[in-house]
Amino acid sequence: GAERSAEEERLLSLLNLVEDSGKLAGALSHGQQQWLEIGMALALQPQLLLLDEPTAGMSPEETYKTGELIKSFNAEGMTVLVVEHDMAFVRQVAQRVTVLHLGKIFAHGSLESILEDEKVAEIYLGKTHAH
Repeated sequence: GAERSAEEERLLSLLNLVEDSGKLAGALSHGQQQWLEIGMALALQPQLLLLDEPTAGMSPEETYKTGELIKSFNAEGMTVLVVEHDMAFVRQVAQRVTVLHLGKIFAHGSLESILEDEKVAEIYLGKTHAH
């Protein structure tokens, strides 16, 4: 019942949740619940936002919208670190990629360099090379 602050209004608008702001969190779709959680983290005004598989269980449309949202945070100067296995999503949002294998850094660089790395392809895509 209390009036929302300008910052709360800004976050609700950014997350496309203004129309659903009167609903209980449990009544929101899965994607909207994820966006609400991201909004709660953003309310703390972090310099670094860590997201662990933020699109898990989302529809393709929700996943795309989440990617665009994450890119907008980065465009505003926020560093965003995303742990993700969905390569289509990684392609959408990543500037730099770190590949972990057996708990250690296996490869790091631009998305293009990672996608061209034969060792990464062999380990993660199961490609073998004829000798």
